[in-house]
Amino acid sequence: MDLDLAHRTALVTGSHRGTGQIIAETLLAEGAHVYVHGFNPGEAEAAVEHLGGGIPVTGDITTDAGAQALADQCSDNDIEILINNYGTADPGTWPSSDTDDWIEAYQKNVLSAQRMIRHCLPSMRTKNWGRVINLGTTGSSRPNSRMPAYYAAKGALANLSVGLAKEVSGTGIRVNLVSPGLILTPEVQAAYLSKGQQKGWGSTWAEIEPHIAKDIPIRRITRREEVAALVAFLCSPQADAIHGQNIRIDGGAVDIVT
Repeated sequence: MDLDLAHRTALVTGSHRGTGQIIAETLLAEGAHVYVHGFNPGEAEAAVEHLGGGIPVTGDITTDAGAQALADQCSDNDIEILINNYGTADPGTWPSSDTDDWIEAYQKNVLSAQRMIRHCLPSMRTKNWGRVINLGTTGSSRPNSRMPAYYAAKGALANLSVGLAKEVSGTGIRVNLVSPGLILTPEVQAAYLSKGQQKGWGSTWAEIEPHIAKDIPIRRITRREEVAALVAFLCSPQADAIHGQNIRIDGGAVDIVT
């Protein structure tokens, strides 16, 4: 399927590594012009070299100044597609997380997105076309007791997404939230391989994964490439009727209807 993105310009926050880098790679493969974002000098440049394409940009979007610096670097092209991929789940518990931890979680997982939306929305309104995809988590609707600040912040991001979708009603801008469950990253795979070998489930990932995913209906963990493919589809004209939605991609692990 041609996603018709060859003439579009995208910014993927936190795309110097991980899932964000794979999202950037997927959009590049569709012919989009992609700003690849890193927080520290050299991160985005290394990612662009690895990807074989993209435009490196740098800025700490957990601050107003850093977000402005990033927006300034993108000023040569209007951002038509904003993927707020950046976010982080710092370890924490109810007893151990203090006020500063909660504020930091909100800065990283909510205000980082809000800042870039504020910078990109005016040009989207002018063109009467745009896509804002926020990366959430299934934990925003089914949180664990651990990492309460993170899940609360992601819940706020979900709320933000719905409010923004209403704000741009009647325009060509579409806003959606993509909420993965457990994603197969190298770190996740290494941790579960070690756990599986200790429990005697086998020595290879093919042997161990079914045990890890026994409560997931598809009996495996979602791949990062699948998340990226969903994000790319939501950016396309084919997804024009999808708006204001929280789309879970978790293999059916969360069974709530709403």
